[in-house]
Amino acid sequence: DVQLQASGGGLVQTGGSLRLSCAASGVTSDDYTIGWFRQAPGKEREGLSCISHRDGSSFTQQSVQGRFAISSDNAKDTVYLQMNSLKPEDTAVYYCAASISVTVGVAAGTDMDPLGFDYWGKGTQVTVSS
Repeated sequence: DVQLQASGGGLVQTGGSLRLSCAASGVTSDDYTIGWFRQAPGKEREGLSCISHRDGSSFTQQSVQGRFAISSDNAKDTVYLQMNSLKPEDTAVYYCAASISVTVGVAAGTDMDPLGFDYWGKGTQVTVSS
């Protein structure tokens, strides 16, 4: 049974930072992809960044490049999303998800289509105040 647990969200002021964590368990394959997504009220779910467990390659959307950075600690089966210089428009529920079939390259080529990811955590709320 695959379980994903996202944590680290909260309320911060504009310009602040947060580090989100995604703890994965039950993924027996050595070749899988972890992605970070967010969804604001009334908007489509948006893929932000993903990383390969196999080789550490990663992809980050242009919209958050320079402010958000993904990393992983394979020994802890944990993926992080460091978010700096936060803006009110970053306010959303943030989700992590896993894919067994979609590589980082494929995810990038499909604009991180959420349908390519098989397992999802419950999400963590990030609120950025003005």
